[in-house]
Amino acid sequence: MIHKHLNFYAQHIKQDIPAGIVVFLVALPLCLGVAMASGAPLFAGLIAGMIGGLVISWTSGSQLSVSGPAAGLTVIVLNAIEQLGSYAGFLVAVVLAGILQLIFGYLRGGIIGAFFPSAVIKGMLAAIGIILIMKQIPYAVGYNVNFEVNDVSFEGNESYMMEAATSSLQELVTSFSAISIGSTLIAGVALLIIMIWETSFMKRFALVRLFPGALIAVMWGIGFNILALDLFPEFAVTGEQVVTLPITTDINEFIQLFALPDFSFLSNPNIYFIALTLAIIASLETLLSLEAVDKIDPLKRIAPTNRELKAQGLGNIISGMIGGLPITSVIVRSAANINAGGQTRIASFVHGLLLVLSVMYMTTLLNLIPLACLAAILLQTGYKLAKPKLFIDLYKQGWGQFLPFIITVIAILITDLLQGIIIGIAVGLYFVIRANYHASISLKEEDNHFTLTLHKDISFLNKALLRKMLLQITENSTVTIDARQAQFIDHDIREIFQDYLTTAPDDNITVEIIGLDD
Repeated sequence: MIHKHLNFYAQHIKQDIPAGIVVFLVALPLCLGVAMASGAPLFAGLIAGMIGGLVISWTSGSQLSVSGPAAGLTVIVLNAIEQLGSYAGFLVAVVLAGILQLIFGYLRGGIIGAFFPSAVIKGMLAAIGIILIMKQIPYAVGYNVNFEVNDVSFEGNESYMMEAATSSLQELVTSFSAISIGSTLIAGVALLIIMIWETSFMKRFALVRLFPGALIAVMWGIGFNILALDLFPEFAVTGEQVVTLPITTDINEFIQLFALPDFSFLSNPNIYFIALTLAIIASLETLLSLEAVDKIDPLKRIAPTNRELKAQGLGNIISGMIGGLPITSVIVRSAANINAGGQTRIASFVHGLLLVLSVMYMTTLLNLIPLACLAAILLQTGYKLAKPKLFIDLYKQGWGQFLPFIITVIAILITDLLQGIIIGIAVGLYFVIRANYHASISLKEEDNHFTLTLHKDISFLNKALLRKMLLQITENSTVTIDARQAQFIDHDIREIFQDYLTTAPDDNITVEIIGLDD
C-alpha cells in the first residue's frame, strides 16, 4: 500500500512542484494581507499558511485543497482581539476552536454545510467583502494607523482596525483627510495591475498565467518605493506603512518568533463564545471550499468532509499553540493550485515549505512591501465577495432568495458575523417553510369535481392550509383526495380528514380518498 502511494506521488511530482510554487506566490501576499486585515501580527498569517501547507495537506482527504488564513474570518478575529485585549488570549480561542472541529469531525458533522441556505452563505461573504473594503481603504490611502504589526505580544492597540464595523464609516471618512500620495499611487496602480491581470486578454499569455497578479502588484510596490526613496522621497512610504517582520539570522531566532497562547484566559467566558464562532464559521467556509474544489477537480475526486474537519481541527490546534491565525480551506489558493496543474497534496506541501523558507531567508525583501499593496489585494478580494452583480442576480431570483441574502448582509454589518448569520438563517427558514406550506397541497376544480392532492409529506404545519382548501369545496360536489405522493402524513392531518368524512354528507359532498388505507 505504501509503495503504491509513493508511486502515485512520484508520477505527478513534475506537475506538483511547479504548482506548489505558483500557490506560494499567491499565498504569500494573501497571508500577510489577511493578517493585516485581522489586526494580528503579520507573522501570524505566515504561520497559518505554513501549517496549512505542512500539516493539513497530509491529514486532509483532499488532494487539491489548500488551507491557510482566510479572508472570511478577518471580522471575527478583528473583533475577538479587540474584545479580549490580547493576541495571546485570542490564541486560546483558536486552540479551542480546533478541538471543537475535531469533535465535529468525529461526530460526522461534515454534513452541516448542507443545512445553511445558499442565500445566507452568499450574504455572509458579501458582508465580509463590504467590511474588508471599508477597513482597507485607509491603508490604501496611507492613513496613519498607529498599528504595530511586528508586535508579537499584541495587546489590542487602538486604531481604526479595532473599531466595530458600524463605526468604520467615520474612520473611513477621516482617513481621506490624511492621504499619503505615495500610498495612494501604489495602491491605485496595484489595483489596476490586479484587474488587468485577470482579464481574458491577459490570461492568453502563458507567462501571465504563471505569475499571479497579486505578486506583480507587490513587485510594483517594492520597485516604486525603492526608486522613490532615492529619487523623490516625498512620495516614498516608510515606517508603519510598510511590512515589518522580525529579521532572523539563525534557526533559534526563527523559533523565538512563535508565540504561545495565554491559558489564563480560560477563565474568561468570552473565550468559549469566540471559539464556538470560529469553529462554526471556519468549518462552514472549509466545507463550502471543499465542495467547490471537488467540482473543479479534473479527476472528479470527492473529498471526505468529516476527515477534512478533523484535519482542520488539528491544524488550528497547532496554529493556535504557536501563534498563528485560524485556518480554513481556501478556494482562491485551491483554484490556483488546480489551474497551475497540481495533481496531489505535494503541491500544497511545497507551498508551505516555501513559506517557511521565505520567512527564514527573505525577511529583508518582505519588509520592503508597502501595506498599500496588501490593501489593494484585499480591496479586490472584498469586491469579488460583494460584486454588484451578485446583488442583482439574487434580486432576479425572487424575494425568497433576495430577502434572506440582504437581511444577512445588513444584520452582519450592524451586529456581528454570528448574530447576522443566525438572523439570516431564521429569515431563510421562514421562506423555506412558506414555500413548503404552499407547495405541499393543491386543489383543482373541474365540472363540479374537486381534486385535493398531497404533493409531499404533510405535517401539522399544513393544518391551516388544508382546512382553508376543504372549505372551498362547494355543496353538491364530489372530491377526490389523492395522498399517493405523501409517504408521511401527520396524525393531526388524518384527524382533519376523518372529521371531514363525517361532515361532508351534510353538504351532499361525495368523498373518495386514494392512498390512505385507514
